[in-house]
Amino acid sequence: MLRTRLAEAEETLRAIRSGQVDAVVVAKKRGARVFTLEGADHAYRVLIESINEGALTLTMDMTILYANQRFAQMVSCPLERVVGGSLLRFLSPEDRRALRSLMRKARSTGSTIQALLIAGDGSRLPVQVSIGCSRQTISMVVTDLTEVRKSEAMLRELSRRVVNAQESERGRVAGELHDHITQRLCAVGFRCQALTDTLSKREAMNVRRMVGEVAEEVERISRNLRPSVLEELGLVAVLRTTGAEFAERTRCSLQFAYVALPARLSNGIELSLYRIFQEALRNVERHARARHVSVRLRQQGAFVRLVVQDDGVGFDAKGTTGLGMLGMHERAGYVDGVLTVKSTGRGGTEVNVRIPVPAGV
Repeated sequence: MLRTRLAEAEETLRAIRSGQVDAVVVAKKRGARVFTLEGADHAYRVLIESINEGALTLTMDMTILYANQRFAQMVSCPLERVVGGSLLRFLSPEDRRALRSLMRKARSTGSTIQALLIAGDGSRLPVQVSIGCSRQTISMVVTDLTEVRKSEAMLRELSRRVVNAQESERGRVAGELHDHITQRLCAVGFRCQALTDTLSKREAMNVRRMVGEVAEEVERISRNLRPSVLEELGLVAVLRTTGAEFAERTRCSLQFAYVALPARLSNGIELSLYRIFQEALRNVERHARARHVSVRLRQQGAFVRLVVQDDGVGFDAKGTTGLGMLGMHERAGYVDGVLTVKSTGRGGTEVNVRIPVPAGV
């Protein structure tokens, strides 16, 4: 009796794979259910087999009723061992939970999820799964993201090289300003002192004051280009100093709150947070018309978080693609962080960056 039932099951699977049937009846506790194999006609199957994506039809309990050859290639498993089995065996426990959660939402509208397929040889393939549900079956299109991930990695590497080139050039310019322009301005200041006898005291003092202001401004530009205090004293010190200069220059109050970091962060993380902080304050100064800015820095577990919030006029964050905003996102991505900007035309902007801290830091 058992052999007869196994033979019938194998014959049914062969009929499904060859397109000889349009529907399958599956026995359930509450009675038999009919699963229609949509597009079982030859033309439809030829189309599905020719695409470069995996195509699946499943029951609601994730049993695979149909799979094209491309999906079998993705999971490095013969097609006859794919059809009739469960999709869940190709997913990690985390992706299984995520997929089940998504299935509940996908019954009304289509949804997508990114996951890792665990192939028969143990390798893992990054994919995007597009899901559509009917009453009795699930349709899925599985897209290989390997090339997309490679492109993303190449873009991250390119971004890293651009950032390094920028920092190198900033260091060179800062050195030129400090070694040449600042020294020459100091020499001019001394000469102005010598002119006190030929000019009125008031005129000489005005000239000296102007030269001093120019020298201070050049020094400030040089310091912002290459913040040596960041390397010497750390992130908290340079954020406090930059914030104080911003408040004095703009007459906008700034409150800086922080929880002492357990240890020094890497040079890349500290520099990225500093540059993001610089750009956030620059945007406040140029556009926000704010009266108050609050800054919060703390390390939470395996992440360090910096939040810059103002009470200015706000803007449409979704529609903004300026170079400054793009630069902040690139700086965060350079150290595997995530940056979000919340703002509306009703007022106020919050820049929030969250960066993972490598183990041991």
